[in-house]
Amino acid sequence: MGFKSLKLDLVLVSEGKEAPVAKILNYGKLQYQKKKRQAQSARPVVKEVRFGLNIGIADYKLRIEQAVGWLSKGDSMKFAVRLRDREHQYREQAGELLDRVVTDLNSVGKVQSLDKRSLIALIIPA
Repeated sequence: MGFKSLKLDLVLVSEGKEAPVAKILNYGKLQYQKKKRQAQSARPVVKEVRFGLNIGIADYKLRIEQAVGWLSKGDSMKFAVRLRDREHQYREQAGELLDRVVTDLNSVGKVQSLDKRSLIALIIPA
């Protein structure tokens, strides 16, 4: 019983210097799996960064640097400022913090949505 009767193909996997490597498998299935992997890796990812109102300067810079890296890779970013208990009286400062995030990431991304009511900014790659 040959591999042709089983609907299998002889596929060259890699061309080595000494001996090429070949496998007996279904070529159509191999192409389908390769296309599926490429589509899955091309899917955009939304990274979420949450921080409080009293975030430190070093922590803020670290988050911005990470966001620049993710945006340059093609991922979208979602920034959320969470307020706890009495911090709700400082909503204006939280809005200013989101504005600062948007201006710092203006070179690598553009704002898709900026909702100061729920304190969320969605930034997509430029």
